[in-house]
Amino acid sequence: MAQNSTEQKFTFLFTWFDRTGDGYLTRDDFQQIGEVFAAVAPDESNKSALREAFMLWWDVLGEAGAPDAQGRIGRRQFITAMRSHIAADAKTVERLVTPIIDALMRALDTDKSGMLTADEYVRMYEALGIDPATSSAAFQRLDRNGSGTITHDEFRTAIEEFYLSTDTEAPGNWLLGSPLPRS
Repeated sequence: MAQNSTEQKFTFLFTWFDRTGDGYLTRDDFQQIGEVFAAVAPDESNKSALREAFMLWWDVLGEAGAPDAQGRIGRRQFITAMRSHIAADAKTVERLVTPIIDALMRALDTDKSGMLTADEYVRMYEALGIDPATSSAAFQRLDRNGSGTITHDEFRTAIEEFYLSTDTEAPGNWLLGSPLPRS
């Protein structure tokens, strides 16, 4: 079950990152997903941080030997690299996603409260192409203490769960706006 859960998460992520829809990830796909995220940031420093974070991700996949001779990564290679070089090490997850978390929190926290409201969270996902009904439901699960906001720690925990947890019921499985399919 844990293997299946991890495969489902990374397949979902692969599909989301495959901006061209050609069944491969390339440096261009990572540049494009960086631009999608940068578009939600109100200032250039956050835009730049998000772009750089996604390019770092591409570099780590390269270090894992995932790209083929044409500079493409197929779904199976992506899942293998994610398991062996990213999700296998909490420090690598932290190195890759902490810049994304920090930049997103700064970009989305429009009222500068240090937390994300439901409106701020749903607006982010809408900008990323996720249906507001789905992201509203996700917000409820990620707001672990029921305060009506998602703190930096709650956001970070959700991201860590998505990449590291094999618990299919973990709230972090809702991170990208929809639950993992149940097997």
